[in-house]
Amino acid sequence: MAIGEAKTICRYYCNMKFLKNIAGRLMAVWAMLSFMLSFLLIFIPAMMTWLIPDPKGQGIFIRIARIWMRIWLPLVGCPLKVKGEEYFEKGQSYIVTCNHNSLMDIPISCPFIPGPNKTIAKSSFVKVPLFGFYYMKGSVIVNRNSEQSRRSSYDKMKAVLKKGMHMSVYPEGTRNRTNEPLKKFHDGAFRLATETGTAIIPAVIFNTRKVLPAGKGLWFIPHRLEMHFLPPVEAINKTTEQLKEEVFRIMQDHYTGKLN
Repeated sequence: MAIGEAKTICRYYCNMKFLKNIAGRLMAVWAMLSFMLSFLLIFIPAMMTWLIPDPKGQGIFIRIARIWMRIWLPLVGCPLKVKGEEYFEKGQSYIVTCNHNSLMDIPISCPFIPGPNKTIAKSSFVKVPLFGFYYMKGSVIVNRNSEQSRRSSYDKMKAVLKKGMHMSVYPEGTRNRTNEPLKKFHDGAFRLATETGTAIIPAVIFNTRKVLPAGKGLWFIPHRLEMHFLPPVEAINKTTEQLKEEVFRIMQDHYTGKLN
């Protein structure tokens, strides 16, 4: 290859990278703006559900959240396909374990879990004006730096299940910034399952890392998203470690199988 041709190709790829960076930042601005404006539209109806006892109130809250996401996701070029909703048996509570690659996982996980549900969530977002009230309604809040808060949140998760609602958990704890399909799971979700006899429904989310990668800053690239619910995994007669290893294997196999 001639030196001139090599320079031309190099300039081409540099220009493409520059244009992609500009597009990613412009899309991030649009994603944030459209998120905030659409949030204001559903804020009052969502807050009214505080007045309705659970699980009915939480069920309405989740339906409002789903409507919001069905509006916002297409606006930012991220249509979502959900599979496996038939695994949720009516009248049965489940612990739903989701993989966690991106902040984009949060707005699509709970709204699309069939039926009333809550997620375990860190306390820092509670301080965000307006959104903090919404965040508290959809979550069991935990301060990870407080042992007392962690114990209290565990009891609250048990209460969520007793009320006939699902509990959504990210067993990796924080976003997966590694090159592995999944990070090592923490025990919490699986201890909760074995102690309460609640079956786990694994949920595998695809492509959120491509849309909103961790550590990228002001960046957003549209991409089709998918969320797959897998068959329930029974917790009865299993240890926490056995259940954790089984669910990890199921989720990892499904994730890598889909990518391959």
